[in-house]
Amino acid sequence: QVQLVESGGGLAQAGGSLRLSCAPSGRTFSQYSMAWFRQAPGKEREFVAGIHWTGRSTYYSDPVKGRFTISRDNAKNTVYLQMNSLKLEDTGVYYCAAAQGSIIVVQTTPAYWGQGTQVTVSS
Repeated sequence: QVQLVESGGGLAQAGGSLRLSCAPSGRTFSQYSMAWFRQAPGKEREFVAGIHWTGRSTYYSDPVKGRFTISRDNAKNTVYLQMNSLKLEDTGVYYCAAAQGSIIVVQTTPAYWGQGTQVTVSS
């Protein structure tokens, strides 16, 4: 059974930083593009950032561009989301996702989802 396990969520002050991690179990994801999504209370889940399976390209949504950085370590089978300059509107449940193919594929039709990790930004 394939599972994506997120960690690193928690409480941070506005302007602060958090780093999320996602580690798949049951399968090596070196050839899967990975992405982070988030869902704020009362809102639909939205794409945040994606990284190609080679690690050579990334893509960000406009609200997080310049503040968040997605990266991966295929040797450790882990993908990260470094979140800096956090804002109140970054609060939500963050989900890791994976799919074979390009960033567009994981952005639109992820094959696997994690269970989510809560991020709360306070003033």
